[in-house]
Amino acid sequence: MTSIQTRQDTGRANRPLVLVEPNPKARLGQSKLRKFLRAQDILESLGWLTILFVIFTFLIDGGAQEIKDFPTTLGAIDRISALVATDLLLIQTLLISRVPWLEKIYGHDRATLTHKRLGKPILYLVIVHFVAVVWSYSIADSKNVVDELFSMIATIPDLLFATIAFVLMILVVITSIKITRSRISYEAWYIVHLFAYGAVMLAIPHQINVGTDIAGKPVAQFFWITAYLFVGMNILWFRLLSPIVLSGIHGLKVSDTVPESTDATSIYISGRKLKSFQAKSGQFFILRIITPSQWWRAHPFSLSAAPKDGELRFTIGNRGDDTELIQSIKPGTRVILEGPYGVFTESRRIQDNVVLIAAGIGAPPIRALAENIAGEPGEVSIIYRVRSKSDAALAEELSEIAKRRGFTLHVLEGSRRFENSWLPTSVGADQTDDEKLIDLCPKIAKSDVFICGPSAFTRAVEKSLQLAGTPKHQIHSEEFAW
Repeated sequence: MTSIQTRQDTGRANRPLVLVEPNPKARLGQSKLRKFLRAQDILESLGWLTILFVIFTFLIDGGAQEIKDFPTTLGAIDRISALVATDLLLIQTLLISRVPWLEKIYGHDRATLTHKRLGKPILYLVIVHFVAVVWSYSIADSKNVVDELFSMIATIPDLLFATIAFVLMILVVITSIKITRSRISYEAWYIVHLFAYGAVMLAIPHQINVGTDIAGKPVAQFFWITAYLFVGMNILWFRLLSPIVLSGIHGLKVSDTVPESTDATSIYISGRKLKSFQAKSGQFFILRIITPSQWWRAHPFSLSAAPKDGELRFTIGNRGDDTELIQSIKPGTRVILEGPYGVFTESRRIQDNVVLIAAGIGAPPIRALAENIAGEPGEVSIIYRVRSKSDAALAEELSEIAKRRGFTLHVLEGSRRFENSWLPTSVGADQTDDEKLIDLCPKIAKSDVFICGPSAFTRAVEKSLQLAGTPKHQIHSEEFAW
């Protein structure tokens, strides 16, 4: 490791900056991209195969042959919709369970996006199932659908729990709609989404004991019990038990806090043999501070320095919520870490040249990547978009890293020059964003570009990159979506 003792004192704590050695030369080329995409294709194919399997079991059980009139048509619809909806619900739950093997292939933001996209189709299928089954029973019993529903709840085992699960699923989908999500806090949204797990659990007895496609069918029962156990055990271990167990084994606690700017503080987490987490620069953890008021609230934070065997560092901006309390946490406080997560790492790199672009909350992972990314002088460029150079978190560290590694650093200071532009007024209005980007990084079209910052900033930079000729597969970004 190389120790840098020349850090300027600008009112922040003067803790010496210690850098890890750079990574060895990265393995590059299109074959690396193809291998990654192949893994994603295999994973998605397995998901589609489970859907085809449940449809196949429905057909070989005579599901289509039983259609003779309107009531039997409703019966077939309620069966197939229930089977496909349940399978998709298990896939959706697994996508958001943050299991490491899935994160490494799919990435957190893509898994979250796919999870969201599955929400409405699942709800529509469940509604179809619910309406079809009650309607078909009401025809058979010559009752109206309302009376039939209450009659079914009173007489059919486990149907009450299934109805509660249905209501919970509707609540989860409603709170996931963009207009609703923007009006509630993350904590409220998180609590509501715990109901999703409850909905799955409440539906199990009704599906296995009552469903004609599962009850008494050994192959179907084996498939569904195995699927539930697989998803359930992954969630139980990786989402709940593993973070608690591993954090205790490694003795994780806050060892130091260092102000980096007026609204950002670095939190140092110490522990034993932290290399076993296999964390990489660019990844993030879910951090839980073990205090009476904060233990139940978890927050995603990126590493802001390359991981070391005895120490991990997170630089946290004050966003006016629980992050303000975290910045004033006392050394010695126990923490629980869940992760690491994300694919915003050098492992996705396929080109010799790299451009790292950061703004605001995106500075920590970019700074961590810059510290130990493989690269000869001139191969790596860093663009840091800030409001003020004098009060930008980690600006001094990025400057020192660039100086020692021979990287090019551009600090772009000031307010936006016009709406939809990510560049500051100091750049001037004689060039478009993509033209200025080419001026700053002439090899941008043949570079891997890592972007991290607010969503609007990231989208604006991605647009500029595409106009500048950078292929989509060379643009890497990841958001803490919820």
